[in-house]
Amino acid sequence: MEKRRFGRTEHQSTVAVFGTAAFYEISQSRADEVMEYILSTEINHIDIAPGYGQAEERMGPWLAKERERFFLGCKTQERTKKSAAKELRLSLEILQVYHFDLFQLHAVTSMDELDQVTTKGGALEAILEAKEEGLVQHIGITGHGLEAPKVFLEALSRFDFDSVLFLLDNISI
Repeated sequence: MEKRRFGRTEHQSTVAVFGTAAFYEISQSRADEVMEYILSTEINHIDIAPGYGQAEERMGPWLAKERERFFLGCKTQERTKKSAAKELRLSLEILQVYHFDLFQLHAVTSMDELDQVTTKGGALEAILEAKEEGLVQHIGITGHGLEAPKVFLEALSRFDFDSVLFLLDNISI
């Protein structure tokens, strides 16, 4: 499968990334079937988040034994340093891994939310501390909506993110 450098990381991600939102509500046996298929496709990049229902619980057994095969990106919708730090560590525990290749501020959709995550005591501080501890290698930001480009231009003026992902939904052209 074709690979390309992901963001400013040096990782060569497969052009297809497995989004574990598909595991929102799924049995472990069905998740196991899906993961066997994912392994057969050579996909090497997984996107996961605590808000994806059962995804972390279903992926934990797989990542415990297959971690080195994947570039692992996780996210937080928490906005404060304390809550983001707690969630990041809980995700590591549930996923049975020691670090994330990418950890992202998730669903930052407005300037107010950007202010919350980048201010003193905001979630970005928790991610930076986790990076210093070796729990996170790269830092990204995600969002959606028509304001996303404007929000992320401002975000990049505040911090040098390694990746910026956004979806323009509900638009009419």
